[in-house]
Amino acid sequence: MAAKFQALDDFLDDWLELPAKCKDGQTRTLKIPSPAAEDGLRVEAITKAAARLYLDGTEPDQELLDNDEEKDLFKLVLGSVHDEIAAQLSWARFRHVALTTMVWVLQDRDRAAAYWESGGDPSLLAPNRAARRQPKSAPSASAAASGTRSRGSTSGTRAGSRRRRKPGPKASG
Repeated sequence: MAAKFQALDDFLDDWLELPAKCKDGQTRTLKIPSPAAEDGLRVEAITKAAARLYLDGTEPDQELLDNDEEKDLFKLVLGSVHDEIAAQLSWARFRHVALTTMVWVLQDRDRAAAYWESGGDPSLLAPNRAARRQPKSAPSASAAASGTRSRGSTSGTRAGSRRRRKPGPKASG
């Protein structure tokens, strides 16, 4: 029996809504439509090329994208609302809106939300080493009170035991 799929409209949004403080001091919700498939594919190709350079440890002779190319990339991800959003926002806010939209286009809404909340700071996207080592939750009182260790393996092997040597011919001296 073939799987039944829901209609894309039932669970996939065709736009991203981002609240941003505009130049006039008012916070507005910017509604950004999903780019055309061709534009999304171009954005993906550009970012894959950049990732490949980074992962190969290659230092490009020049920036991968100059300012004009970066603006063109933003036009691809923002599409028809690019000029309207550019007119309403300062450069820093405009860039953050565009990069958040790019994360949405390349990955998904949850990752875009994480990027948005981080303010673009990569150190805030992933927990630092100390945070990863912290226990997820405090142990319960009953778990802390139990001192009984679980029984080890009964397979006959002992961790840390000395290896036994087979008797062999002794070297003559």
